Amino acid sequence: MKLYRFLSGPDDSSFCHKVTAALNKGWHLHGSPTYAFDAEAGAMRCGQAVCKEIDGLDYTPDMKLGDY
Repeated sequence: MKLYRFLSGPDDSSFCHKVTAALNKGWHLHGSPTYAFDAEAGAMRCGQAVCKEIDGLDYTPDMKLGDY
């Protein structure tokens, strides 16, 4: 089964730590990162898609993808 997550966060080190943690759990970068202005918050936000292959599981919508 292939899992997909989109990580997002503020343009600071916490976002880099979030992506680094995912990579260290076996997730792989998918595509280019995004960078956009959040007008409501008045701040820049970052995003990065990640994917991971998992054997022996079936997908269900209630899965907490960050646990894998």
